Amino acid sequence: MSPASLDDLERELRALGRVVVAFSGGADSALVAKVARDTLGRDRALAATALSPSLAEREEAECRALAAEWDLRWVGVATGELDDPAYVANGPDRCARCKHALMAALAPLAEAEAATVVLGVNLDDLSDYRPGQAEASRLGARFPLVDAGFDKAAVRAWSRRLGLRTWDKPAAACLASRIPYGTPVTVGTLRSVAQAEAALAAMGLGTLRVRHHGTVARIEVEPDRLADLVARRESVIEAVKSAGYRYVTVDLAGFRSGSLNEVLEAPR
Repeated sequence: MSPASLDDLERELRALGRVVVAFSGGADSALVAKVARDTLGRDRALAATALSPSLAEREEAECRALAAEWDLRWVGVATGELDDPAYVANGPDRCARCKHALMAALAPLAEAEAATVVLGVNLDDLSDYRPGQAEASRLGARFPLVDAGFDKAAVRAWSRRLGLRTWDKPAAACLASRIPYGTPVTVGTLRSVAQAEAALAAMGLGTLRVRHHGTVARIEVEPDRLADLVARRESVIEAVKSAGYRYVTVDLAGFRSGSLNEVLEAPR
C-alpha cells in the first residue's frame, strides 16, 4: 500500500467544502468523485463529464453507469473545444486549449454550486508534458490527489481497497491525443480513431491506442500482447480499414502513454 492516506484526501476535499469533479470515468477522477460524494455528501459533490467528439461513446456510457452505481449527482456538459481554431490547429498547446474549454463549461456550474472545480490529476501526471494542467490551475482548478500525495499506484491501491471497479482501468486519454501535433483535429478523424479502437478493444487486446497518421493507423498494444494482435491479423486489418484507414501498421515498441509527445523531446 502506498504511504498516501485516504484521510489526507478526505481532508483536502473537506477543506474545499463543495466541489465540481471533472469526471472522465478513469481511475483518478473516479476515486475523487466517489470519495467526494462519501465525504461531502451527495448535495455538495457534483460529477460533471465533458461531452464532445473527443470523448469515446463507451467512455460516456461508463460515466453514466458509474454515476448510477455510486449514486453520484452527475451531469454531462457540452464543451466547445472544436470551435476554437487554436485547438483544431493541434499545436503543442492543444491540451491547454482543451482544458480552457473544459473550465469555461464547468465555471457556470461551479458558480451555481458555490463550489471549486477539481480534477483527477495525480503526482505521476506532473512528470509528463501536460500543459492542460497548468491552464486548469491558472483558471482556478484544484488537484486534491496531488495535494494529498497520491501517485497512480496509490490511486489504484485505494480504489481497490474501497471496492471500486475502476481500480485497474487502463488509462484512456482523449481521442485527440491520437493525432500528431500539426494535423488538424476534425470530427471525422476523431470518429475514425474511436471506431478503430472500439473494434480492437472488443477483441480483448488490452490497453491499446490507434495513432492517426493520415491514411495510416499505427496500433500500439502492450508488448506482451503483440503476438495476440498478429494472431488476429485479418480481423484487425478489416476492423481498422472499416474505420477509414488505408494502411494498418503495428508499433513494435508497444503502448506508451503520450507517445506523440516524443517529438517534443530534445534530440539525444
